[in-house]
Amino acid sequence: SGSDYTLSFTLGSPPSPTISLYLDTGSDVVWLPCSPFECILCESKAPPLSPPLNLSASATAVPCKSSACSAAHSSLPSSDLCAMARCPLDAIETSDCNSFPCPPFYYAYGDGSLIARLYKDSLTLPNSLSVQNFTFGCAHTTLAEPVGVAGFGFGRLSLPAQLSSVSPQLGNRFSYCLVSHSFDSDKVRRPSPLILGRNEEKEKQFGNEVVEFVYTDMLHNPKHPYFYSVGLEGISVGKRNIPAPENLKKVDRRGSGGMVVDSGTTFTMLPSNLYDSVVNEFDHRVGRFNERASAVEETTGLGPCYYYDKVAKVPVISLHFVGNGSRVVLPRRNYFYEFLDGGDGIGKKRNVGCLMLMNGGDEEELSGGPGATLGNYQQQGFEVVYDLEKRKIGFARRKCSSLWDSFKN
Repeated sequence: SGSDYTLSFTLGSPPSPTISLYLDTGSDVVWLPCSPFECILCESKAPPLSPPLNLSASATAVPCKSSACSAAHSSLPSSDLCAMARCPLDAIETSDCNSFPCPPFYYAYGDGSLIARLYKDSLTLPNSLSVQNFTFGCAHTTLAEPVGVAGFGFGRLSLPAQLSSVSPQLGNRFSYCLVSHSFDSDKVRRPSPLILGRNEEKEKQFGNEVVEFVYTDMLHNPKHPYFYSVGLEGISVGKRNIPAPENLKKVDRRGSGGMVVDSGTTFTMLPSNLYDSVVNEFDHRVGRFNERASAVEETTGLGPCYYYDKVAKVPVISLHFVGNGSRVVLPRRNYFYEFLDGGDGIGKKRNVGCLMLMNGGDEEELSGGPGATLGNYQQQGFEVVYDLEKRKIGFARRKCSSLWDSFKN
């Protein structure tokens, strides 16, 4: 419910109960909670989607001298030095290192972290595709990460990289088509297709129509090699084009800049200066005709928000990527969230709409990492293709639930 997309599979022989993990193109390791399992600071988080795994009899520990083990340790953040100094997770996070048994590897996200051991076992996807000797992390302790993650980024332990061992074509190209978000947990939504290894010609053919993809090149990030970074030229609000700062068009040697295409982040994050320019232009066009919903902004943290009567007139927002005419026009619902505000319980309910882009911080805060992130909320209703061989990313508008039906047929 809400903001994340999950992928399900089974492990081992006999097969485990179905395991559901977040599909994340912004990281490069597959890990899951293993029994016994403890999650620190997880009270406010979504409950786990599947029970902690009991390893099957067919699972084997990955030895320390293996290349998979080196890959798990390849991008050492400074906290990993603490991990190597024999710390459990709570001690790593509070920098209180003593001589504890050494955890095999430490992995951190923007909002949580974990320590895990590497194992190999057979993995089976719901379409019966099976991968022998699949490497995954088994975590007994995490911080603010109760669910587990299927990393789809660049890196030899990611799910696409390991699928390549079964068939290079399967791992070299994948796409997904994200069915719209529902912030209402009672609504059961259609699944979103994840498509492995489809070729370019098949991709364009959609029923009787031919769909054109808008492509942009991937940028290499030397510091964060698992990211799918692209260059952003600018954002247009209506007819006004707002150029992106230079650092969003490329990635420098320190790993700063570019825009990361990330299925595991909900909302698009823009650097402050670009965000402010987009908001000001949006407010200039919408705020002239609609009352600002300040009370809603205060209670939800969203903004800018507006009250409106029947239909709010909002300008079209487009993303302009580096490349010849790589313009992606966002559907209205991908950036303007509309709902009924109940007021104070006395007054009548009013229509409210809020801009769903986020301020990602100023350039100083963002140095050494991505300048912007394209979140999954803005990717709804597009087939997003990752071509790892030609190193490019493409976008095409789709009815994702119809695409799902066309595959079933």
